[in-house]
Amino acid sequence: MATVSDERIASILAKKEDLGSAMAAPDLDPQEFVRLSKEYAEIEPVAEVAREVQELRSEKASLKEMVGDDDPEMRAMAEEELVSVNKALPLVERKLAVQLLPKDDADDKPAMLEVRAGTGGDEAALFAGDLLRMYQRFAELEGWRFEMISASASDVGGYKEAVASVQGKGVFAKLKFESGVHRVQRVPATESGGRIHTSAATVAVLPEAEEVDVQIDEKDLRIDVFRASGPGGQSVNTTDSAVRITHIPTGIVVSQQDEKSQHKNKAKALKVLRTRLYEHERAIADAERSGARKSMVGSGDRSERIRTYNFPQGRVTDHRINLTLHKLDAILEGSGLEELVEALIGEDEAQRLAGLEDEA
Repeated sequence: MATVSDERIASILAKKEDLGSAMAAPDLDPQEFVRLSKEYAEIEPVAEVAREVQELRSEKASLKEMVGDDDPEMRAMAEEELVSVNKALPLVERKLAVQLLPKDDADDKPAMLEVRAGTGGDEAALFAGDLLRMYQRFAELEGWRFEMISASASDVGGYKEAVASVQGKGVFAKLKFESGVHRVQRVPATESGGRIHTSAATVAVLPEAEEVDVQIDEKDLRIDVFRASGPGGQSVNTTDSAVRITHIPTGIVVSQQDEKSQHKNKAKALKVLRTRLYEHERAIADAERSGARKSMVGSGDRSERIRTYNFPQGRVTDHRINLTLHKLDAILEGSGLEELVEALIGEDEAQRLAGLEDEA
């Protein structure tokens, strides 16, 4: 495991003190105070763990000296305490190393969640609906806001495709490993013979971009308006309220027709377009980054099969980390998804820590 040096810990603690002093300076410019406050809020939890590591290392050094004491009672007490410190120190050191890993700038952003039915016809659409409800319930348990942007319902229930915006603290950091192909194995409600079918749905989780993240030039857009239509092609609107926006340089196309107002449809379409352009730029930057190492957890490629939901056996298997949980119902209800999410985050951290050791 990559170990944080005493010098690095001292510099972290010194930076926290310097920021605290700078914030207490009289006649500090309000904008500068906001900037310093943000830096202080970021370093404070790191400094807290760094201080804990420093104290445990100091205690370990003192106890090792006491183990050589002539007094048997003192020596026995030191040996007992040293066992406890030796157990606690690696855990706290790992926690600090994880906190110091390079952050994904998008981790704190809200996310755009896209779920689409894949192979399997009506059953795939029903499964896409199950996944969307799972994420909605998980979002509610996390205290996030879940807002539907657009949805194309299938004739038998579920969705051909659905897009939702999820807002809250650390949304993208928790959901980013959900991107990929989700496979279901179950007996469809429409299947009289009781045969198990396999179908799939794809999930894409994109960091939701703000206007400051992506600048869109109006001259790069082609905007078409048309009449919204419902299932089966029937007209649901008598005005040209649906909007299709094409970003000419990249060829990215976004359509929106869920709202009755053309203005609202355009605003939603631009929101989705901005997010897809942001992800497009991130993908280019990742590809260009020299020596970029692909995490074993997965690249977020929506064509990668990541998870199987097996109804007959009541199990869910994440293929990237070879984790099987026999709690399918709890996972689809949202409450059991936390265990999968935390396992994926933990594996990603372990891989990145191993990568730092390889580079050292």
